[in-house]
Amino acid sequence: MDERVRPHEGADDVDEVTRAVLTASRVLVAVSARSLAAVEDRVTLPQFRMLVVLSMHGAVKLVALADRLGVSPSTAMRMNDRLVAAGLVDRRVNPDNRRENVLSLTDAGYRLVEEVTARRRTEIAAIVERMAPEQRTALIAALTAFAEAGGEPAVTEGRDAYPLGWADLPHRTAS
Repeated sequence: MDERVRPHEGADDVDEVTRAVLTASRVLVAVSARSLAAVEDRVTLPQFRMLVVLSMHGAVKLVALADRLGVSPSTAMRMNDRLVAAGLVDRRVNPDNRRENVLSLTDAGYRLVEEVTARRRTEIAAIVERMAPEQRTALIAALTAFAEAGGEPAVTEGRDAYPLGWADLPHRTAS
């Protein structure tokens, strides 16, 4: 077994676990980058993140979207303008407050999120298949505990196609 993945004495040490998670995160970042490579001529990583948020939450006001992304409303507006121009996001006047816009994904936006996510899922599955069954079982327990400690809701059946795992999926409507 490779020394880098062999359990070490004192593996419950916070520094050792942190190093292991950082190493694993490099793999996940590389997988994410490769999954976006086919669409990088259409969207940047931050723009893709916006598409994912919209795919999870459905129609949303710009200020709420900016808050979910952790960016300023002006930054969210610039990102949104590019995605509207690309035909991936739809911007409509809020019927409840005509001074606001409501943003949602177009069908093309949903397809792009699904395409990138399918690539990511396939590559992650190939990596997991190379692990021994007992390692996979241990990984499930470890990653579940890690996600719970980080406050991330569990992905449930039917929701595993989405890369960021938000709990409240909207009912998708045609754009």
